Amino acid sequence: MENVLLILNIIFAVILVLLVLMQKSEGGALGIGVSQENLMFSKSAGNFMTKATAVIATFFIICSLGLTIISRGELTPTSSVLDTVKEKTEDTPTIPENNN
Repeated sequence: MENVLLILNIIFAVILVLLVLMQKSEGGALGIGVSQENLMFSKSAGNFMTKATAVIATFFIICSLGLTIISRGELTPTSSVLDTVKEKTEDTPTIPENNN
């Protein structure tokens, strides 16, 4: 099951990259100089490429979450390195009883 999800995740990633690269650039340098009116009434807001990108991105996220949930069961609890190291008491200096 994990291999199937991994292959689907790779396929969705490639398709998502291709869809993003094929979309028409609207300029504006990350929204700089784009008025709110252009965003609200743009004809390209609902075109096929935008909807397909949203759908593929959703599938990619769901597939990634599924992979995370499946792989979480295979993790073994780890312990600290400090728990495995034995404390050396013979090298530790002792505190004198009288502080004279």
